[in-house]
Amino acid sequence: MMKIDYQTNWIDLARRVLDGRGVTREEALDILRSSDDELLDLLAAAFLIRRRYFGKKVKLNMIINAKSKMCPEDCAYCSQSAISKAPVSKYPLVSKEEIIAGAREAERRKAGTYCIVISGRRPSDREIERIAEAVEEIRATTTLKICCCLGLLTPAQADRLARAGVHRYNHNLNTSRDRYGDICTTHTYDDRVRTLEHVKEAGISPCSGVIFGMGESDEEAVDMAFALKEMDADSIPCNFLNPIPGTPLEGMETLNPRRCLKLLCMMRFVNPSKEIRIAGGRERNLRSLQVLGLYPANSIFVGDYLTTPGQAPTEDWAMIEDLGFEIEECAL
Repeated sequence: MMKIDYQTNWIDLARRVLDGRGVTREEALDILRSSDDELLDLLAAAFLIRRRYFGKKVKLNMIINAKSKMCPEDCAYCSQSAISKAPVSKYPLVSKEEIIAGAREAERRKAGTYCIVISGRRPSDREIERIAEAVEEIRATTTLKICCCLGLLTPAQADRLARAGVHRYNHNLNTSRDRYGDICTTHTYDDRVRTLEHVKEAGISPCSGVIFGMGESDEEAVDMAFALKEMDADSIPCNFLNPIPGTPLEGMETLNPRRCLKLLCMMRFVNPSKEIRIAGGRERNLRSLQVLGLYPANSIFVGDYLTTPGQAPTEDWAMIEDLGFEIEECAL
């Protein structure tokens, strides 16, 4: 089939998306393979979609690494995995009081969502209970929304988190189904999907995303976007690989800022009404073009990531203000 020349037609494609016609896989591939000369046209078209659903609001999220380097899995990208030689801090689940203190810091950073993350294959019931008790107190004393990322869950654990008031649960697909075995061998793609199903059944909003830059093809990147569409993930974190020394993927450098922007645009076209978040690796991979990522995306992390530093919250606030956008107020 002849490739469509979208140089003057990205806006037309965006309008068709807004009229309810989803993009095809071929059109998603065309976005990734578009010329750099078309990038501003593509960003303008993605912004039409983003503006329909989110206006000029930017949602801020803050992470607490509540349990570090205590993981038996072999995920190739992760500095906290059992096979990682990266020099990161190792500690068990922090106290309930420390989790609650993190929520206060999230408020100071103007975050609307506080993300409680722990390393490991799956949480114990005791860990679930400590986190649930902290969430109950945070919900009673703040307007923060709570997201948890705790690994594989049982239905009973998902139900306990729902009763505590967890709004959202993150469990990333990370890569495509076909490529999953190249990235992790200690659990499967279907294990991750099963946890997301438990979360949805418990009434918690599903959050699931990807890590771009791990050697995936254009076709595999598109597969990820459509898998998340089929899953109906409400929030989609788009991570860009930070190849941490000591991990199997150290030294892998396949991304540039223009490629990252095209990936964000593709994700917006495929999942037009969903929260698209620029997540880990933002500063390293988008570099001086970070601000342009907010034309397709409507959400970022503020502050540091799990084991790597982010830019200062004041820089994020200034970036949003300079673009003429505004931080989404923290409210239930």
